[in-house]
Amino acid sequence: MKKASGGAAEKKRVRRSSAPDPNSDAPPRKQAAQKDVFQVFAEKVRDNKDLVSRWAVLQETRVEYFRGKDFVNFLKNHPEVKDVLESDKNLETEEIANILLGKSLLVRCDRVVKTVRPGKKKLSTWPAHLEIFPEQVFSENDAFFAWTFVKRHPLWQTLLSFFWPVLTLAICLFPVYPHRCKLLILYSCAGILFLILSLLLIRGTIFGILYILLGKRVWFFPNILAEEATLSELFRFWPKKDEEERPTWTKRLFYTLVAMLVIMLLRHHAPDEAARARYQKRVSNIIDDVLEWSPTLALSGMMDKQQNVTNATGSADGASHASKTDPEHASQSDGDDGKTFTEQYNTEEVIDNVEDAGEEDKQHD
Repeated sequence: MKKASGGAAEKKRVRRSSAPDPNSDAPPRKQAAQKDVFQVFAEKVRDNKDLVSRWAVLQETRVEYFRGKDFVNFLKNHPEVKDVLESDKNLETEEIANILLGKSLLVRCDRVVKTVRPGKKKLSTWPAHLEIFPEQVFSENDAFFAWTFVKRHPLWQTLLSFFWPVLTLAICLFPVYPHRCKLLILYSCAGILFLILSLLLIRGTIFGILYILLGKRVWFFPNILAEEATLSELFRFWPKKDEEERPTWTKRLFYTLVAMLVIMLLRHHAPDEAARARYQKRVSNIIDDVLEWSPTLALSGMMDKQQNVTNATGSADGASHASKTDPEHASQSDGDDGKTFTEQYNTEEVIDNVEDAGEEDKQHD
């Protein structure tokens, strides 16, 4: 018994001695997982607007990428960004980039189209399609690098993602809006659409005139139709520098003749005033039907239709019963209905012809 009690006391001493001392400087076995400093550095660099970047398609995926020389110039102009790296902040730019490539925070890409397109003097500065480069090593010379991690969304994008379903529901409920709200939405959308079409038309007209007369390609709002442009680049007004070759006079003469031919065809086949008035009347009727629709009218129309169907069924049953009892009377009534429908159709046709004749007389006067 004494030996057993002595062994138990020794085990307790061993357990107490193996317990960590809270006053010691030794770190605990399970430390809190710290975020990689290079991940923080990559996020900080990507969020900085001074690093010029673009969007492109890489293996059917849209990615944000930058050029190697822009990355070098960015770190030269903003050395304070390296402070996030702590002990590695004294590393060279090439070493930092290679570490980012090794941690799969970056991937080196290359342009898909490697030949100069006809009519251009050099390759595109920012290609729209990329492919993965075989050697994942940093370089400044014509090298592109795409971010591989998902960018943190700001608060306004998160709120906007919750706003889209509400907007979709509001669009679906447009028929039940009050009449004034319908008018406001209709005229606002029509005004925005007219502004966009007018901008594109004026833009194309200026380009065509300058191209034919001066042989220069000038596109105001050059990124208005670009898919990969950011919101700030989308509404840039001043055109880009024309890097293509000057068009020959034969090509300019050919496009002049084509433009004149198109204008003559449009002028020849343009609708007259009477046709334009008819089209305007039809469109206005359609718009009025949409604006004046309401659930009350729809429900009343459904009830009236149901009553008409019931009355028609009752009259059809009565007519079938009468036809069985008196075939001559039934055939006579069918003939009267056919005459009535024919007379009504002829009357409507005459009225339409009179209205068209009146409009033509007004035009001649």
